[in-house]
Amino acid sequence: MEFVRVGMFTECYRPIQNGVVSSVDSLSDALRDRGHEVICVTPSMPDFEGSRDGVVHVPSLPLPLPTSYRLTIPLGTRERIARELGDVSIVHTHSPFVTGWMGARYARRSKSPLVFTYHTQLDEYAHYVPFDAKMTRRAAERLTRNFANNADAVIVPTQAMERRLRSIGVDRRVAVVPTCIDVNRFAGGVRRPDLRERYGVGSDGEMILCVGRLAREKNLDLTLQTFAALDAPRARLVMVGDGPEREHLEHLAAKLGISGRTHFTGELPRSMLPDAYASADLFLFTSSTETQGLVLVEALAAGLPIVAVDAPQTRDVLGQDGRLAPADPRALSAAVAAVLPEATAGRDARRAAARRYDRPAAGASVLELYRELLDSRN
Repeated sequence: MEFVRVGMFTECYRPIQNGVVSSVDSLSDALRDRGHEVICVTPSMPDFEGSRDGVVHVPSLPLPLPTSYRLTIPLGTRERIARELGDVSIVHTHSPFVTGWMGARYARRSKSPLVFTYHTQLDEYAHYVPFDAKMTRRAAERLTRNFANNADAVIVPTQAMERRLRSIGVDRRVAVVPTCIDVNRFAGGVRRPDLRERYGVGSDGEMILCVGRLAREKNLDLTLQTFAALDAPRARLVMVGDGPEREHLEHLAAKLGISGRTHFTGELPRSMLPDAYASADLFLFTSSTETQGLVLVEALAAGLPIVAVDAPQTRDVLGQDGRLAPADPRALSAAVAAVLPEATAGRDARRAAARRYDRPAAGASVLELYRELLDSRN
């Protein structure tokens, strides 16, 4: 298609590491690979010097919550954003908060189509807000519905999330485009004995891997309970990531009697993740609040066998390429015990399944959506 210049508005970006940031980067790179231009508008981060061309930082303040996310301050930024963004073809927003509404306002002023990617089930994060949970969930649904219905099109990563948006009253066009990754990068990880040894995995042991933010909505208590119920004395649980629940999870591991067999790595550089996946024997995923679960795709690309909690979006991602079980420690540990002895089987099939999430395919789908919106606008 003809050259497009895209303004990406995202509430969080580097140096934060999470699925939204990975998604924004992967899509931006896919568009740039095809010769298009992407400019990201995001809150400023204190003491962060790792910016690059194509990023516009707007003033921000810390949130009164245990998070590294920032509150965007839109005052006095309109002219600077207009100057740095220039004449954009598409405005693509990645949150329904302040930065997202800045993008919506810019789309109106520039008469550009507005696209919104639904990354997060906000109602599943109600526990972070010190108000009545039911009221907070209703407010989150209303915020999502209003923002989505203000867009020309909404992108969701799974069919389950399209059904979810319809159920809360979203009536705009919804396109299902899986969040993409660089499949070759994760398929190219190296199984490293030194890494396994660092995490306490013996030469005859099994490494069970969990990757993600250590937060309440990720349901990681269930991960520890599942491992505690597993009859595999040579197995080690390696939890990659950090977050507000780390101290609680460490205490829970001690209470369950598995702290000596559980290793909390903290947050790893993205460059280390492919080797971490390649060095594991099984991937355990207990979250049911994701819109897709990018780590599931990374594990597939690495060829890892996967045991996950049965949820609609997880079924959409894995299909027949993972073992699903109810959100119960005994059921999950039984699934892990059944899969571990066959951990090396089916790796090529899982890597092949991950190809549907590769960056070029997702870039082509999003560009086709852009083209249709621009043709309709013209």
